[in-house]
Amino acid sequence: MSWGNKLVFVFIAFAGLIGTLVYKSMKSSFDLVSKDYYTDELRYQEKIDAKASAAQFSAIQLAQTNEVVIIHFPTELAGKKVDGEAWFYCSTNAIKDRKIAIEVASNGEMIIPKSQLAKANYQVKISWKIGEESYYTEKNINLQ
Repeated sequence: MSWGNKLVFVFIAFAGLIGTLVYKSMKSSFDLVSKDYYTDELRYQEKIDAKASAAQFSAIQLAQTNEVVIIHFPTELAGKKVDGEAWFYCSTNAIKDRKIAIEVASNGEMIIPKSQLAKANYQVKISWKIGEESYYTEKNINLQ
């Protein structure tokens, strides 16, 4: 094979490689942190205030078994009406995100079946209200 043929082969291989990379990059999805990023940023002070309010209670704890995820709410909330949601946020894939309404049992626990969640690393963003006061906390959990 002459040097001219080798040079043509190298150019064709390079063009094929670039074409493959362009094709793969067009098929990749890039999930943003939030679809309403700017709106969320403007409301960030509310989140800071809610975190400070949540600091007056003992910390929320997360636990898991083979079948369920358990959110242990502070004992100070016993007997109080708690409204809100737990957002299981997967930073690598928005399809795995789940928002679940808070339903606290009389023992201060919320039980979530793992069948509702995908196996992933989650940042659990828990926002709740008691009356007019808002509270917020974040915890990390790795579901397996």
